[in-house]
Amino acid sequence: MLDRTIFVTHPPRDNRWLYGGLGLLVALAAGWLMGTWGVMGGLLIIAIPVAVILIVSILLEPKIGLLVYINLSFVLGFTRFVQSDAPLGLSIDGVLVLTLLSVMLNGKQMNWKRLRHPVFYLLTGWLFYTILEYFNPEAPYRPAWFYHARSFSLNWFYVAIIVLVTPITRSDIRLLIKLWLGWSFLAALWAFKQQYIGLAEAELRWLYEEGNAKTHILWGQLRSFSFYSDASQFGAEMAGVTLVCLIRLLESKKLVVRLGFLALALVFFWGYAVSGTRSALFVLLAGYPAYLVLTRDVKRILWGAAVAAPLLAILLFTHLGDSVYQIYRIRTALHPTEDASFLLRLENQQKLRGYLKNLPFGAGIGTSADTGARFSPDHFAAQIPPDSWYVELWIETGIVGLTLYLLMLAVIIGYGVYKVWQIKDPWLSLTMITFLAEFIGIALMCYSNPTLSQFPTSTLLYITCILFTTCERWDTTASGTPPTDPTLSYLSHHESVLKP
Repeated sequence: MLDRTIFVTHPPRDNRWLYGGLGLLVALAAGWLMGTWGVMGGLLIIAIPVAVILIVSILLEPKIGLLVYINLSFVLGFTRFVQSDAPLGLSIDGVLVLTLLSVMLNGKQMNWKRLRHPVFYLLTGWLFYTILEYFNPEAPYRPAWFYHARSFSLNWFYVAIIVLVTPITRSDIRLLIKLWLGWSFLAALWAFKQQYIGLAEAELRWLYEEGNAKTHILWGQLRSFSFYSDASQFGAEMAGVTLVCLIRLLESKKLVVRLGFLALALVFFWGYAVSGTRSALFVLLAGYPAYLVLTRDVKRILWGAAVAAPLLAILLFTHLGDSVYQIYRIRTALHPTEDASFLLRLENQQKLRGYLKNLPFGAGIGTSADTGARFSPDHFAAQIPPDSWYVELWIETGIVGLTLYLLMLAVIIGYGVYKVWQIKDPWLSLTMITFLAEFIGIALMCYSNPTLSQFPTSTLLYITCILFTTCERWDTTASGTPPTDPTLSYLSHHESVLKP
């Protein structure tokens, strides 16, 4: 005979006082935040619960962190609309570190063997060199190292780990392209609004209070900067996506798709034009020939040269369109010896050559550009504007560091060419050729601008360079099935074990 179990029922507990007390505390906290920090306090009330949900999501899935990192790279320019002394730019670094932590926490799903990769070895070596630069005896203020080391090596190293080991799919790559084109389209529209309607109050304040008017208003003409860090960065991005759309236009078979990419290419090209960034023209002048060569199609190379040569000749040897300021400014990029600013750059580089003659390891990371002007304004490295990513590297890491960096870029490009030429899948081949061609164009353009260190260009290039140097991960075999992936094999094995 079974024992009877007697269940004692209790009346339901009334939680109204608990919820009411919590609600009162939240209301008091919200009132204090708004009373103390005004609008910023109100934003915090909304941001805190969103941030908690976001942090948990990133820790559970590294891909979410990567997506947030990409989107934040574009949103960062909107911080000029927020009057706050808080280092909002560090939020991107925080997301990147959090994503790296998520990769560690989800380690069983990651393919750690992919870290045995030539590009990762290069980035590790470059990171080690920049760490040694912290102890450079020439550095006048060592803590400044942390400000530039992020863009020099740290962020690239973190992104490489995440993209290499995370099981990224072809759908993820498609999403990356859509996000890139979507944000770029919004950026172009914002630039047109600046150019033809006017600037917002925060944008005017950024121009005049921070001294940017002297570089962004030339001869009474605004150089549109959209929601990017500056016009040079915006122009480089617009030229880059113009190249992406141009390649897709030439390669697409469907008329509707070709017309869509033609419209986007025209929008992005005019976005580049209103930026007034002359050096961004070289993204196209280097990227387009790179694309033609990478296709290894003689007919396409000849046809592409036949189309590009007349356009280049018109810019070089005629004055057609000079009445439109944007076209005139693009044309001046092809006549650098007639440009006073280019000649001034050469003069500054000659001065630097004298300073750096006996400094093979440079003046130390964080000694030039804005960071140098902030922490060591009397040092020679802070008094001469670098006006170039490679000149900035030369100043801060010396001829040794610059040589290592340029060799690293050359190896990445060379290895990328080798990998891309082995791809069988048409869609994947075109996508990786596009990434590689844009990387080559931006790398050349960085002779004149520090684009490789600025968001969102740096984010996109850090990701795409790992994609095109490991593109065999998504290739198809002769049978049309994806190649064996250790990560996928691991997941498939455990899924089969769970099945009855």
